[in-house]
Amino acid sequence: MPAEIHVFRCLEDNIGALIHDPQTGACAAIDAPEEAAVEAALAQTGWRLSDILVTHRHADHIQGIPGLKSRHGCRVVAPVKAQTDVPFADTYVREGDSVLVGELNAHVWETPGHCRDHIAYWFAADRALFAGDTLFTLGCGRVMESSYAEMWHSLQRLAALPGEARVYSGHDYVLSNAKFALAVEPGNDALQARQKEAEAAKAEGRFLVPSTIAEEKATNPFLRAGEPAVAEAAGKAGADAETVFTALREWKNRF
Repeated sequence: MPAEIHVFRCLEDNIGALIHDPQTGACAAIDAPEEAAVEAALAQTGWRLSDILVTHRHADHIQGIPGLKSRHGCRVVAPVKAQTDVPFADTYVREGDSVLVGELNAHVWETPGHCRDHIAYWFAADRALFAGDTLFTLGCGRVMESSYAEMWHSLQRLAALPGEARVYSGHDYVLSNAKFALAVEPGNDALQARQKEAEAAKAEGRFLVPSTIAEEKATNPFLRAGEPAVAEAAGKAGADAETVFTALREWKNRF
């Protein structure tokens, strides 16, 4: 049976997600930005929390865990590189490991860039990627601890997934990301349509999570660093894609 996934807003702009195995009843929260928001999502769906899968150690992704673990007795899975900052986890994982939520299987990918301990969870059978703060709709995470090269490698790995793969990101920055993307590629018709879709979604109280890998490759400037027009806009015409990506990310930091 396919996984059931529910997304919801947490804090100001975080996105929470629950993934539920209808066959066994197991349910995992991807990160726990806000205890009350996760509890509300559980009440709305009627699912029982069995696991929390942590993408990285930043406070706005883990601060709800202690209360949820105390209430539900759920298992907490976290990156081994975040062990010092997430000492309450039950299981620590690294590149190549797998995590089961009931009978749903997630591959663990280390995706450094935003921070050194960052991981993503790829539920291949369900074509669902929980990317945390590595890949956003129309954007990517700020490079805070790792190198631009590491972030570029992480993004390229995600971009190689099937086009239909759904991308569940950790924040809703869609409108600000769209503004920057249009500064890079004002003539991108798919991007213009995506901005209109994002504006309509906001007016209706929705957000564009999940996206898909195909949509991101068509509209996200950070996945389009190999396009000549993007390189030219970044002032790096003729440069390799990694150099263009670095220039784009630095431009976005100032935008």
